[in-house]
Amino acid sequence: MNYKVLFFLSHPIQYVSPLFREMGSNIDIHVFYYGGKSLVNQDKGFGQEIKWDIPLLDGYNSSFLNNSSNANSMSTKFTDAINFDVFRVLKKNESNIVIINGWSYMSDWFVLIAAKLFGHQIWMRAEMPWNQELMKPNSLKRSFKFWIFKNIVFKYFIDRFLFIGKQNKAFYLNHGVAEHKLIFAPYAIENERFKVLKSPDKITYRQKYGIASDSLIILYSGKLIDKKRPLDLLKAYQQLDYKKAVLFFLGDGLLRGQIEEEVKNNQIENVIISGFINQSDIGHIYNMADVFVMCSGLGETWGLSVNEAMNFGLPVIISETCGSAHDLVENGNNGFVFKEGAIEELTTYLKIICQDTSLRETFGNLSSEKIKKYSHKVTVENIKIALTDL
Repeated sequence: MNYKVLFFLSHPIQYVSPLFREMGSNIDIHVFYYGGKSLVNQDKGFGQEIKWDIPLLDGYNSSFLNNSSNANSMSTKFTDAINFDVFRVLKKNESNIVIINGWSYMSDWFVLIAAKLFGHQIWMRAEMPWNQELMKPNSLKRSFKFWIFKNIVFKYFIDRFLFIGKQNKAFYLNHGVAEHKLIFAPYAIENERFKVLKSPDKITYRQKYGIASDSLIILYSGKLIDKKRPLDLLKAYQQLDYKKAVLFFLGDGLLRGQIEEEVKNNQIENVIISGFINQSDIGHIYNMADVFVMCSGLGETWGLSVNEAMNFGLPVIISETCGSAHDLVENGNNGFVFKEGAIEELTTYLKIICQDTSLRETFGNLSSEKIKKYSHKVTVENIKIALTDL
């Protein structure tokens, strides 16, 4: 049977487009974007205008809806997407299921209403981890939102739920969603593309940055913003006292100036900030690295750069707040999990990793094996199985 899926998303996203391509080769899918038609977006996190150098619209059918919002870019503001076209699209098109990617935008709520109005099944794919929900302060607003989602939205509007990992699954279960309504859709990147980029050569690309061949590179990959807490890693590195270590920040953002000032004022040696590096080139950086660190706090619902690092066989040290820490890191086997903001604990784990070459190799090999289970192919196969139950 040929199943028809309509998927609604804010804008083309470099991590999601590969999923659509994988779905497009197995399922009749049409993606409707709320905005981002130019494919060039002012990303406030990177602090500059960026344009991804990988195809975002190839391999699947897509359309851009007319957006009545005055927003210049798609952030997470509720009024960034106001697409009344949703009602026309869902009235006109037949489908087996309609998938929405959360509830951040006004248009997501339009889809919920229109899909029910015109007889479509609705599936939800969202990222919210339960551990971060518990970190939020108690308030009347939070209690009301919890009640609305548990007793109305999830109960009467959503037919199935695509969960990305353990904490996301716990989020749904704690909102009263029945186990049989859950479909495992692991948060993934395009493993196949990164597999091709992987190389045992750790030396050649180091020369571009003047890094010695016998140095040990501690890698941070992501925006230099408060949520990701890059200064925590800088403090831990400062305490590390391992002369062969190099701290490499792959990325850019609003905290770059503060990091550079800290480095200068405290005379911290061997710290490199690459600036923004596009998708086709980041493989070189992962290849030359020895260990990957993510320090993120509240708001890091997963952290897909962890997936990237593991595809390159790196040991990973991740804060327990990150959603991916509960799925991708086997503490003491392929990396370590530390308490967010615990600089001393992070420093201790860095020392262990830096001083043991054999341990890094063992951890890295397990990372390579474990990440194979977190792929778009798994998501598509699980969706196909669920579709046969319709």
